[in-house]
Amino acid sequence: MKAIQITAPSEMKVVDIEKPVLNPGEVLVKIKYVGFCGSDLNTFLGRNPMVKLPVIPGHEVGAVIEATGEGVPASLKPGMNVTVNPYTNCGKCASCRNGRVNACEHNETLGVQRNGAMCEYVVLPWTKVIPAANISPRDCALIEPMSVGFHAVSRAQVTDIDTVMVIGCGMIGIGAIIRAALRGATVIAVDLDDEKLELAKRVGAHHTINSKAENVHERLLEITEGLGPDVVIEAVGSPATYIMAIDEVGFTGRVVCIGYAKTEIAFQTKYFVQKELDIRGSRNALPADFRAVIRYMEQETCPKDELISKIAKPETALKAMQEWAAAPGKVFRILVEFD
Repeated sequence: MKAIQITAPSEMKVVDIEKPVLNPGEVLVKIKYVGFCGSDLNTFLGRNPMVKLPVIPGHEVGAVIEATGEGVPASLKPGMNVTVNPYTNCGKCASCRNGRVNACEHNETLGVQRNGAMCEYVVLPWTKVIPAANISPRDCALIEPMSVGFHAVSRAQVTDIDTVMVIGCGMIGIGAIIRAALRGATVIAVDLDDEKLELAKRVGAHHTINSKAENVHERLLEITEGLGPDVVIEAVGSPATYIMAIDEVGFTGRVVCIGYAKTEIAFQTKYFVQKELDIRGSRNALPADFRAVIRYMEQETCPKDELISKIAKPETALKAMQEWAAAPGKVFRILVEFD
Protein backbone atom coordinates (compact mmCIF):
# COMPACT_ATOMS: atom_id res chain seq x y z
CA MET A 1 0.00 0.00 0.00
CA LYS A 2 1.01 3.64 -0.51
CA ALA A 3 2.60 5.59 2.37
CA ILE A 4 4.44 8.87 2.86
CA GLN A 5 7.79 8.63 4.60
CA ILE A 6 10.14 11.31 5.90
CA THR A 7 13.51 9.72 5.17
CA ALA A 8 15.91 12.50 6.23
CA PRO A 9 15.73 16.21 7.03
CA SER A 10 13.99 18.01 4.13
CA GLU A 11 13.43 14.69 2.34
CA MET A 12 10.06 12.99 1.91
CA LYS A 13 8.86 10.40 -0.56
CA VAL A 14 6.02 8.02 -1.36
CA VAL A 15 6.88 4.41 -0.54
CA ASP A 16 5.15 1.08 -0.85
CA ILE A 17 4.63 -0.91 2.38
CA GLU A 18 2.64 -3.98 3.33
CA LYS A 19 -1.00 -3.61 4.26
CA PRO A 20 -1.45 -4.28 8.00
CA VAL A 21 -3.02 -7.50 9.25
CA LEU A 22 -6.16 -7.32 11.39
CA ASN A 23 -6.03 -9.13 14.75
CA PRO A 24 -8.63 -9.72 17.49
CA GLY A 25 -9.56 -6.56 19.36
CA GLU A 26 -8.40 -4.35 16.48
CA VAL A 27 -10.01 -2.21 13.79
CA LEU A 28 -8.76 -1.78 10.23
CA VAL A 29 -9.44 1.75 9.01
CA LYS A 30 -9.12 3.07 5.49
CA ILE A 31 -7.40 6.44 5.65
CA LYS A 32 -9.12 9.24 3.75
CA TYR A 33 -7.34 12.36 5.06
CA VAL A 34 -4.38 12.99 7.36
CA GLY A 35 -3.24 16.39 8.59
CA PHE A 36 0.32 17.63 8.77
CA CYS A 37 0.90 19.19 12.19
CA GLY A 38 3.71 21.21 13.78
CA SER A 39 5.50 18.10 15.00
CA ASP A 40 5.52 16.75 11.43
CA LEU A 41 6.98 20.03 10.21
CA ASN A 42 9.70 19.87 12.87
CA THR A 43 10.43 16.27 11.88
CA PHE A 44 10.72 17.33 8.24
CA LEU A 45 13.11 20.14 9.23
CA GLY A 46 15.20 17.81 11.41
CA ARG A 47 14.22 19.58 14.64
CA ASN A 48 12.20 16.87 16.38
CA PRO A 49 14.43 15.05 18.89
CA MET A 50 11.72 12.46 19.66
CA VAL A 51 11.72 11.07 16.12
CA LYS A 52 14.01 8.46 14.60
CA LEU A 53 14.11 8.63 10.81
CA PRO A 54 12.82 7.26 8.56
CA VAL A 55 9.26 7.65 9.85
CA ILE A 56 5.74 7.73 8.46
CA PRO A 57 4.21 10.96 9.84
CA GLY A 58 0.62 11.79 10.66
CA HIS A 59 -1.74 11.52 13.60
CA GLU A 60 -4.63 13.82 12.64
CA VAL A 61 -6.90 11.30 11.00
CA GLY A 62 -10.11 11.17 9.03
CA ALA A 63 -10.93 7.58 8.13
CA VAL A 64 -13.61 4.99 7.47
CA ILE A 65 -13.81 1.61 9.20
CA GLU A 66 -12.90 -1.12 6.71
CA ALA A 67 -13.19 -4.16 8.98
CA THR A 68 -13.29 -5.14 12.66
CA GLY A 69 -11.60 -8.02 14.44
CA GLU A 70 -13.02 -10.51 16.89
CA GLY A 71 -14.05 -8.97 20.19
CA VAL A 72 -14.59 -5.45 18.86
CA PRO A 73 -17.85 -3.86 20.12
CA ALA A 74 -20.74 -3.97 17.66
CA SER A 75 -21.03 -0.19 17.86
CA LEU A 76 -17.97 0.05 15.60
CA LYS A 77 -19.21 -0.94 12.16
CA PRO A 78 -17.62 -1.06 8.69
CA GLY A 79 -18.40 2.09 6.72
CA MET A 80 -18.48 4.34 9.81
CA ASN A 81 -16.62 7.65 9.70
CA VAL A 82 -14.05 7.84 12.49
CA THR A 83 -11.09 9.70 13.83
CA VAL A 84 -8.28 8.28 15.93
CA ASN A 85 -6.85 8.82 19.40
CA PRO A 86 -3.16 8.68 18.34
CA TYR A 87 -1.57 8.33 21.79
CA THR A 88 -0.61 5.21 23.70
CA ASN A 89 -0.71 4.77 27.47
CA CYS A 90 1.13 2.16 29.52
CA GLY A 91 -1.39 1.88 32.36
CA LYS A 92 1.39 1.70 34.96
CA CYS A 93 3.09 5.12 35.25
CA ALA A 94 2.02 7.85 37.65
CA SER A 95 -0.03 9.67 34.98
CA CYS A 96 -1.95 6.55 34.02
CA ARG A 97 -2.54 5.59 37.67
CA ASN A 98 -4.00 9.06 38.21
CA GLY A 99 -6.34 8.72 35.24
CA ARG A 100 -4.49 11.28 33.10
CA VAL A 101 -3.55 8.87 30.34
CA ASN A 102 -2.95 11.74 27.90
CA ALA A 103 0.27 12.50 29.81
CA CYS A 104 1.54 8.91 30.00
CA GLU A 105 5.25 8.88 30.74
CA HIS A 106 5.78 6.27 28.03
CA ASN A 107 3.38 7.67 25.43
CA GLU A 108 4.09 6.92 21.79
CA THR A 109 2.22 9.22 19.43
CA LEU A 110 1.51 8.14 15.86
CA GLY A 111 4.04 9.74 13.54
CA VAL A 112 6.40 10.71 16.34
CA GLN A 113 7.68 7.86 18.50
CA ARG A 114 6.18 5.29 16.08
CA ASN A 115 5.06 5.21 12.46
CA GLY A 116 1.98 7.31 11.81
CA ALA A 117 -1.15 7.21 9.72
CA MET A 118 -0.07 8.85 6.47
CA CYS A 119 -0.78 5.71 4.48
CA GLU A 120 -3.75 3.93 2.95
CA TYR A 121 -4.65 1.64 5.87
CA VAL A 122 -3.96 1.52 9.60
CA VAL A 123 -4.79 -1.11 12.23
CA LEU A 124 -5.51 0.13 15.74
CA PRO A 125 -6.85 -1.20 19.05
CA TRP A 126 -10.59 -0.59 19.02
CA THR A 127 -10.28 1.64 22.09
CA LYS A 128 -8.34 4.18 19.98
CA VAL A 129 -11.00 4.47 17.27
CA ILE A 130 -13.46 7.33 17.87
CA PRO A 131 -16.80 7.29 16.00
CA ALA A 132 -17.80 10.53 14.28
CA ALA A 133 -20.61 9.33 12.04
CA ASN A 134 -22.09 12.77 11.35
CA ILE A 135 -18.78 14.38 10.35
CA SER A 136 -17.14 13.93 6.96
CA PRO A 137 -13.79 12.09 6.80
CA ARG A 138 -12.13 15.33 5.67
CA ASP A 139 -13.37 17.22 8.72
CA CYS A 140 -12.58 14.30 11.04
CA ALA A 141 -8.91 15.13 10.41
CA LEU A 142 -9.46 18.44 12.25
CA ILE A 143 -10.73 16.84 15.46
CA GLU A 144 -7.45 15.81 17.09
CA PRO A 145 -5.61 19.16 16.85
CA MET A 146 -8.71 21.03 18.01
CA SER A 147 -9.05 18.65 20.96
CA VAL A 148 -5.57 19.69 22.17
CA GLY A 149 -6.84 23.26 22.52
CA PHE A 150 -10.03 22.03 24.20
CA HIS A 151 -7.92 20.11 26.72
CA ALA A 152 -5.92 23.22 27.63
CA VAL A 153 -9.15 25.04 28.50
CA SER A 154 -10.13 22.11 30.70
CA ARG A 155 -6.73 22.26 32.42
CA ALA A 156 -7.34 25.97 33.04
CA GLN A 157 -10.72 25.23 34.62
CA VAL A 158 -12.27 28.04 32.61
CA THR A 159 -15.75 29.25 33.59
CA ASP A 160 -18.14 31.95 32.42
CA ILE A 161 -16.71 34.54 34.81
CA ASP A 162 -13.18 34.29 33.42
CA THR A 163 -11.33 36.48 30.97
CA VAL A 164 -9.06 34.22 28.93
CA MET A 165 -6.14 35.33 26.78
CA VAL A 166 -5.01 32.84 24.14
CA ILE A 167 -1.55 33.55 22.73
CA GLY A 168 -1.25 32.06 19.25
CA CYS A 169 -4.12 31.58 16.80
CA GLY A 170 -2.89 28.53 14.95
CA MET A 171 -5.02 25.40 14.84
CA ILE A 172 -4.52 24.51 18.51
CA GLY A 173 -4.99 28.09 19.70
CA ILE A 174 -8.21 28.32 17.68
CA GLY A 175 -9.40 25.19 19.48
CA ALA A 176 -8.70 26.87 22.82
CA ILE A 177 -10.56 30.01 21.74
CA ILE A 178 -13.59 27.99 20.66
CA ARG A 179 -13.74 25.97 23.89
CA ALA A 180 -13.26 29.00 26.15
CA ALA A 181 -16.03 30.84 24.29
CA LEU A 182 -18.31 27.79 24.54
CA ARG A 183 -17.79 27.89 28.31
CA GLY A 184 -18.98 31.48 28.38
CA ALA A 185 -15.63 33.17 29.05
CA THR A 186 -14.55 36.52 27.63
CA VAL A 187 -11.79 35.62 25.16
CA ILE A 188 -8.84 37.74 24.05
CA ALA A 189 -6.90 36.40 21.05
CA VAL A 190 -3.28 37.45 20.50
CA ASP A 191 -1.30 36.80 17.33
CA LEU A 192 1.02 38.46 14.79
CA ASP A 193 -1.26 37.83 11.82
CA ASP A 194 -4.43 39.86 11.16
CA GLU A 195 -6.03 37.08 9.08
CA LYS A 196 -5.74 34.64 11.96
CA LEU A 197 -7.11 37.25 14.35
CA GLU A 198 -10.14 37.77 12.09
CA LEU A 199 -10.79 34.03 12.14
CA ALA A 200 -10.40 34.07 15.94
CA LYS A 201 -13.21 36.63 16.08
CA ARG A 202 -15.46 34.45 13.98
CA VAL A 203 -15.01 31.45 16.25
CA GLY A 204 -15.66 33.32 19.49
CA ALA A 205 -12.93 35.79 20.47
CA HIS A 206 -14.38 38.99 21.92
CA HIS A 207 -11.16 40.99 21.56
CA THR A 208 -8.05 40.65 19.38
CA ILE A 209 -4.56 42.05 19.79
CA ASN A 210 -1.90 42.09 17.08
CA SER A 211 1.23 41.79 19.22
CA LYS A 212 3.40 43.03 16.36
CA ALA A 213 1.46 46.27 15.88
CA GLU A 214 -0.04 46.96 19.32
CA ASN A 215 1.14 47.31 22.90
CA VAL A 216 -0.15 44.09 24.44
CA HIS A 217 0.17 45.28 28.04
CA GLU A 218 -1.73 48.51 27.47
CA ARG A 219 -4.49 46.81 25.51
CA LEU A 220 -4.94 44.17 28.21
CA LEU A 221 -5.22 46.80 30.92
CA GLU A 222 -7.86 48.54 28.83
CA ILE A 223 -9.86 45.37 28.14
CA THR A 224 -9.67 44.00 31.69
CA GLU A 225 -10.07 47.34 33.50
CA GLY A 226 -6.56 47.09 34.88
CA LEU A 227 -6.91 43.57 36.34
CA GLY A 228 -5.25 41.44 33.67
CA PRO A 229 -6.70 38.17 32.34
CA ASP A 230 -7.73 35.42 34.74
CA VAL A 231 -6.29 32.78 32.42
CA VAL A 232 -3.51 32.84 29.82
CA ILE A 233 -3.15 29.91 27.43
CA GLU A 234 0.24 29.80 25.69
CA ALA A 235 -0.12 28.09 22.31
CA VAL A 236 3.07 29.19 20.54
CA GLY A 237 6.06 27.77 22.39
CA SER A 238 8.51 30.67 22.13
CA PRO A 239 10.48 32.36 24.92
CA ALA A 240 8.75 35.69 24.22
CA THR A 241 5.24 34.27 24.56
CA TYR A 242 6.09 32.30 27.70
CA ILE A 243 7.37 35.48 29.33
CA MET A 244 4.32 37.40 28.09
CA ALA A 245 2.03 34.82 29.71
CA ILE A 246 3.66 35.20 33.14
CA ASP A 247 3.98 38.97 32.91
CA GLU A 248 0.43 39.66 31.76
CA VAL A 249 -1.74 37.19 33.66
CA GLY A 250 -3.64 38.79 36.53
CA PHE A 251 -2.93 38.19 40.21
CA THR A 252 -4.01 34.66 41.32
CA GLY A 253 -4.38 33.77 37.64
CA ARG A 254 -3.80 30.49 35.82
CA VAL A 255 -1.22 30.03 33.08
CA VAL A 256 -1.54 26.94 30.87
CA CYS A 257 1.29 26.04 28.50
CA ILE A 258 0.66 23.92 25.39
CA GLY A 259 3.67 24.85 23.30
CA TYR A 260 7.17 24.32 24.58
CA ALA A 261 10.21 26.41 23.80
CA LYS A 262 13.34 24.78 22.40
CA THR A 263 15.64 26.86 24.62
CA GLU A 264 15.85 27.76 28.28
CA ILE A 265 13.86 30.82 29.42
CA ALA A 266 14.70 33.27 32.21
CA PHE A 267 11.61 34.28 34.21
CA GLN A 268 10.93 36.95 36.80
CA THR A 269 10.11 34.26 39.35
CA LYS A 270 8.88 36.89 41.81
CA TYR A 271 5.66 36.93 39.78
CA PHE A 272 5.10 33.24 40.56
CA VAL A 273 4.93 34.14 44.26
CA GLN A 274 3.60 37.71 44.23
CA LYS A 275 0.70 36.80 41.96
CA GLU A 276 0.29 33.35 43.55
CA LEU A 277 0.01 31.85 40.09
CA ASP A 278 -1.11 28.40 39.02
CA ILE A 279 1.21 27.37 36.17
CA ARG A 280 0.13 24.20 34.39
CA GLY A 281 1.20 22.16 31.43
CA SER A 282 -1.27 20.75 28.94
CA ARG A 283 -0.38 17.71 26.87
CA ASN A 284 -2.37 15.96 24.14
CA ALA A 285 -6.06 15.37 24.93
CA LEU A 286 -8.42 13.03 26.75
CA PRO A 287 -11.34 11.09 25.21
CA ALA A 288 -13.73 13.65 26.73
CA ASP A 289 -11.97 16.40 24.75
CA PHE A 290 -12.44 14.47 21.51
CA ARG A 291 -16.14 14.03 22.31
CA ALA A 292 -16.51 17.74 23.03
CA VAL A 293 -14.93 18.67 19.68
CA ILE A 294 -17.18 16.22 17.84
CA ARG A 295 -20.25 17.70 19.51
CA TYR A 296 -19.14 21.21 18.55
CA MET A 297 -18.47 20.23 14.95
CA GLU A 298 -21.86 18.55 14.66
CA GLN A 299 -23.49 21.93 15.36
CA GLU A 300 -22.27 23.18 11.95
CA THR A 301 -20.94 26.48 13.31
CA CYS A 302 -17.27 25.60 12.80
CA PRO A 303 -15.70 27.36 9.77
CA LYS A 304 -14.08 24.12 8.66
CA ASP A 305 -13.13 25.26 5.16
CA GLU A 306 -11.14 28.17 6.58
CA LEU A 307 -9.14 25.84 8.82
CA ILE A 308 -7.87 23.86 5.82
CA SER A 309 -5.12 25.74 4.01
CA LYS A 310 -4.42 23.10 1.37
CA ILE A 311 -5.35 19.56 0.38
CA ALA A 312 -2.50 17.64 -1.24
CA LYS A 313 -2.18 14.21 -2.78
CA PRO A 314 0.62 11.91 -1.56
CA GLU A 315 2.63 12.74 -4.68
CA THR A 316 2.45 16.50 -3.93
CA ALA A 317 2.92 16.25 -0.16
CA LEU A 318 6.62 17.14 -0.38
CA LYS A 319 5.86 20.39 -2.23
CA ALA A 320 3.13 21.26 0.27
CA MET A 321 5.50 20.70 3.18
CA GLN A 322 8.21 22.79 1.53
CA GLU A 323 5.72 25.64 1.07
CA TRP A 324 4.69 25.39 4.72
CA ALA A 325 8.32 25.44 5.86
CA ALA A 326 8.86 28.61 3.83
CA ALA A 327 5.84 30.42 5.33
CA PRO A 328 4.84 28.67 8.58
CA GLY A 329 2.77 31.57 9.92
CA LYS A 330 0.26 31.41 7.06
CA VAL A 331 -0.88 27.80 7.43
CA PHE A 332 -3.60 26.31 9.61
CA ARG A 333 -3.72 22.75 8.33
CA ILE A 334 -2.47 20.91 5.27
CA LEU A 335 -4.38 17.69 4.66
CA VAL A 336 -3.13 14.80 2.56
CA GLU A 337 -5.92 12.99 0.74
CA PHE A 338 -5.68 9.24 0.08
CA ASP A 339 -8.01 7.81 -2.57
